[in-house]
Amino acid sequence: MPGPSPLETEPEEQPEMQPEAETQPEEVPPEEAPADEESEENEFAYVISPPEITLDPIHTFTSTEAQVYTALFEGLVTYHPFTLEPLPGVAERWEISGDKLTYTFHIRENAVYSNGDPVLAEHFRDTWLTLIDPAQKAEYASSIDMVKNAREYRTGVISDPEKVGIYADDEKTLRVVLAHPAAHFLKVLCHHSFAPLHPDMLKKIPTDSPEKLISNGPFFIAERGSDYLLMKKNLLYWDKERVNLDKLRLVYKEDPGEITTLFNKGDAHWVDGNVNIDELQNQSAVVVNPLFSTSYFFFSAGDTPFADPGIRRAIALLFPWDEIRSSEYMYLPTDSLVPSFGSYPEVDGIPSQDVEEALRLLKEIGLPEGDGLPTVEIALPEGEESLRIGRLMKDAIEAELKVEAEISQYPFHTYYDILKEKPFTIGTLTWIGDFADPLTFLQMWTSDSSLNLSTYKDSAFDALIMESMELKGSERYETLARAEEHLLQGAIVMPIKNSPAFNIIDLQSIDGWFPNPLDIHPFKYLGFSKPTLPDGIVRSEGFRGNKVAQRSGS
Repeated sequence: MPGPSPLETEPEEQPEMQPEAETQPEEVPPEEAPADEESEENEFAYVISPPEITLDPIHTFTSTEAQVYTALFEGLVTYHPFTLEPLPGVAERWEISGDKLTYTFHIRENAVYSNGDPVLAEHFRDTWLTLIDPAQKAEYASSIDMVKNAREYRTGVISDPEKVGIYADDEKTLRVVLAHPAAHFLKVLCHHSFAPLHPDMLKKIPTDSPEKLISNGPFFIAERGSDYLLMKKNLLYWDKERVNLDKLRLVYKEDPGEITTLFNKGDAHWVDGNVNIDELQNQSAVVVNPLFSTSYFFFSAGDTPFADPGIRRAIALLFPWDEIRSSEYMYLPTDSLVPSFGSYPEVDGIPSQDVEEALRLLKEIGLPEGDGLPTVEIALPEGEESLRIGRLMKDAIEAELKVEAEISQYPFHTYYDILKEKPFTIGTLTWIGDFADPLTFLQMWTSDSSLNLSTYKDSAFDALIMESMELKGSERYETLARAEEHLLQGAIVMPIKNSPAFNIIDLQSIDGWFPNPLDIHPFKYLGFSKPTLPDGIVRSEGFRGNKVAQRSGS
């Protein structure tokens, strides 16, 4: 994607430092700081489906949490609102050594937490070491395996955190040493898992009292209700002048009809797609754009017979893929894992059903008609579409093999935890890339990845991923494509569709929101536009800041 190079030390978009945050007394909490008398207070409402978010960036998984955390937390670098390339965040600048192994980050003098405490280099070090602590089992711990000894510490090969290549040289200088060059390193650091946690928060996140959360982003949590979180602009934030909103209300709603009514009334400004489209009064508010995302089914390998790629491939060849990926149900069906991306090569997976080949494979392996295989447990999130596909898989298995298949469905908000805790044979996920690179879809399948729910282990695949780390350009992409083909032909992962991003937001009245392939929209840049209104129309004085009304009698 176009944008500043991730290896630049000072991108042109770098904002100037704000001296006001340095002079504001540390003991003044944000909620007691004086408001800007010249600006009209405005409140932005973002509606999501329950349940509530975790507020713990170390233990997080969903894309909704990633979006909310753009308001509360900020790392060394942050997303450009349009290109998603890394921009300076808490780090005002950085240098990269000639061998591309050492990154030295200089933290802003006026970077402070919402309670006024300074953000220090040691906070980054402590947070990252907690993230990769084997006891934590953090979801994104393996994302910085490129750091010297991070992988070894995370997997228990070494126990001394002092050997990990993360060093606080002084209060405002963080030095990170890599085990090998990784051109995507800065992109990874945009992720909220690498934002610093205040030492008190590192001990315990106040889940039951969100208003006590100490954060370092452009907003802080001021109030919690039964179905909302109210955030206010953090006047201690180093770049507060760039923050347009005074208040940000996170609203939890599940009923599409109720959400649609909120949006039609102007009481919701952004919805993540859960609406009744036909009832929307402003159809132009429907924003659909390509998303760096793939939905797929996958096997749990582990120590089961399904660790054998021949058995997995045979089972996968039984499935009626034309029906599963039918255009009647899917807008962008696919049999490859990595979505279309620049010059990345096209890779084919299992495009169609081949019962004859499936039975031949099983007979060759010594399991004619699957005789001897255990019950295939298909674990699904609640929903008609998941159930439709699950039934097709179950029927195909039981029609051709001497094997039983069972379907279990679980509430969506508990489904990921179910996959981590309960045994299953086949599960499903939709994965949205954490950074704009094919590696985000592939590295998660390495043997010791913290995101590897399948417990898949394959030394040949691991070797290809490691080989790609030393490469650049087309050669790197070709190596990653070979790794993807290895996954697909072994049927550990069975892609079904690429999903577009689907949002409800009126871009005529909201500034700073740009469609992008990761569907991440930093709240820092959002604000209400102020269009010239036609004669006879006035802006209302309601809390929403963008509602208009006709004059009486017009």
